Amino acid sequence: MHITQQMIDLYDQYTHTGSLSRRELIARLGGVAALALIEARATAVPKVAATDARITAAPRTIPLPGGRSMKGYLAQPRTGAAEAPRVLVIHENRGLNEHTMDVARRFAAAGVVAFAADFLTPAGGTPTDEDKARDMIGALDRPATIADGVGTLKWLGSEAPGRGVACAVGFCWGGGMVNDLAVNAGDALRVGVAYYGAPAADLAAVPAIKARLVLHYAGLDTRINAMAPPYQDALTAAEVPFAAYVYEGANHAFNNDTSEARYNEAAANLAWSRTLAALKI
Repeated sequence: MHITQQMIDLYDQYTHTGSLSRRELIARLGGVAALALIEARATAVPKVAATDARITAAPRTIPLPGGRSMKGYLAQPRTGAAEAPRVLVIHENRGLNEHTMDVARRFAAAGVVAFAADFLTPAGGTPTDEDKARDMIGALDRPATIADGVGTLKWLGSEAPGRGVACAVGFCWGGGMVNDLAVNAGDALRVGVAYYGAPAADLAAVPAIKARLVLHYAGLDTRINAMAPPYQDALTAAEVPFAAYVYEGANHAFNNDTSEARYNEAAANLAWSRTLAALKI
C-alpha cells in the first residue's frame, strides 16, 4: 500500500509527541495502514549479525557511581579493538531494542568499540512492548538519566576496550540525550553525534561543551528542525565546533531501517559516513 506523508506525520505524533495514542492512530489511518507503519520493523533483517566473524558482541552490565549500574550491549572489532575509538550508542524512545544493538554491531564492523546502553535500566530494563517502553522513557528522571550517561561515558573512556576519550551517537530521544550530555560531560565526551535530536535543554550551558558536535537533521522533520536555529546560534556564539547537515526529502528516523515508511537509504548512508569520519578523527 502507498504510505503518504500525512500518514508518516501522524505516526510521528504517535511515536514521539505523546499526543496520539495507538488506538487514535488506528482510528485515523485505518487498521491496515496503521499496522503497516507499526509492524514493518518486526521483519527487519539486521545489517550485521551477532555471529558476524568481524566482531564480538554480548550483553554487558557496567557499574556507575552511587551504586547504580547500566545494562547494555558491548560490540567490538574482533581484531584491533585495543586501538579503536569508543562510542556510546543511545537508543530511540523505544529503549534498547534489536535495532539499536544492530547499530552497535555496525560500529564494531566499522572498527569502533560500541556500547549500546539501556537507559531504562533504573526501571528494570527495556520491555518488549514498545508502547510501554515509550511510557517508561517519559517517566525517567532526566537529571539522573544524564548523570548515568556521563558515568557511562567515563566508564567507556577508562575501562572499555579501545583508546581515547569516548564519543556518543544518539538517535531521536538519544539524539537529544547526546546534546544534553554534551553540556554536562565536560572532558569525558570527545565527539557527540545527534541524529534528529532535540537541542540541549539549557542553552545557557552551551559554553560548557568541550566536545565537537555533528548534528543530522531530516528535511521533513519540522518538529525537530524548528528547535535547531536557537541551538546552533548558541553553539556559534560559544565557539563550539559543530557541523549541521540537513537531508532533504528525509523523514525523522531516516536511519532506522526497521521502519520502511521512514527509512531513507541514501540519507542514512551519507550520515553514517559522516558519523564514522567524525569518530575516527
